[in-house]
Order: sequence, then C-alpha cells, then structure tokens
Amino acid sequence: MNSYELVVLWFAWIVAGGSPGPATLSIVGTSMESGRRSGLMISLGILAGSASWGLAAAFGMSAIMLANAWVFETLRYVAAAYLLFLAFKSLRSALAPYTDLHHKAFSGSLKQIFMRGMLIHLTNPKAILSWGAVYAIAVSPDAKVADLLWMFGFLFSGSILIFIGYALLFSTEWVVAGYQRMRKFFELGFAALFGFASLKILTTRLL
Repeated sequence: MNSYELVVLWFAWIVAGGSPGPATLSIVGTSMESGRRSGLMISLGILAGSASWGLAAAFGMSAIMLANAWVFETLRYVAAAYLLFLAFKSLRSALAPYTDLHHKAFSGSLKQIFMRGMLIHLTNPKAILSWGAVYAIAVSPDAKVADLLWMFGFLFSGSILIFIGYALLFSTEWVVAGYQRMRKFFELGFAALFGFASLKILTTRLL
C-alpha cells in the first residue's frame, strides 16, 4: 500500500473503533461514573484484548478459527450473554434513584475493571475478523513477520488514541456534570445499545 492508502486505512480504523459499541460505551460509562483511573484501566483492558486478537490474526489464528466454526459459535453466545448482562446493569442503573457520581462507590478493584475491559474485547468474535480483514487487504500473502508486526503497531496506535482519549475526555468535570443532568438518558441509551449489540451478534452470520 502507498502512503495515501495507509493514511486512509488508519483513519477508517479510528472511525470504526470510535463508533458506539461495547468497548467505547464501557469506557465512557466507567470514566464518567468512576473517574479517570478506572476509565484508563478499562481502556487498557480493552486494548489488551484488542492486541491479543491483532497478534493472533497476524500469526494465523484467524485461519484456524475460520476452519473451526464451533469456536466462533461459542464466542458468539458468550459475547451475547455478556452484553445482555451489561444491558441489564445499565437499565437497572437508569431506573435507580439519582446518585451524585462523585460519591458513588464502584464495586470492583482496578484489576477487576481491567479484566472486564479485556473480556469485552475477547468475547467479540468480530474483533479478530476486523484484524484478519485488514491483514488480508493491506499485507501481501508473502509478508514477513516484521511487516505484520509493523501493520499491527500502525493500526494499534489508532486504537490507543481512541480508547485512551475517550477515558481522558469523559472523565473531565464538565462532561461528568453534563452526565449528572442527563444520567437516565445515558443509561437507557447504554442499555439499548448493549442490547442491540447482543442481538446483532446473535443474528449476524460470521462465516
């Protein structure tokens, strides 16, 4: 690929990664409700999950999984169940009485938050398809390991920019203040989008 095509690919990767979905919604919700440290921690967990799929796809894991449909089917149901759980939590929060976010305790350690973020990405079978599709388009079949690692780092830099950027932005005071005024609408939106994402995973043919 030439330089222009690489720039277009990078920006397309950022737009796709920054669009509403399980990862971005979790970062936004956690950052606003629990603060910057928690937001950064869940971002790091999501990045770890993304890196796992990216490196797996780079070294041929996508081909193995495409040859074993049951692996995708298992991940599909695990992902759908987890997203439904997140939708239920968001709905319950929307219906709960108003609570000042600065005094709301979070029921989990930073390690648990990190693992939650990683689980969100590891249970999304489309993540490895995204990485695999990019490698198929942007890297030649006879590419060397160094080329694959360079492409991984190039795209992963966009993921870092989006996920860490979301955590920093949505943990600022003015955003939190806005969330306090519209908490129920945010939570209902999270519930609807998590539920929709779960339904989409169940109804979309991955193979």
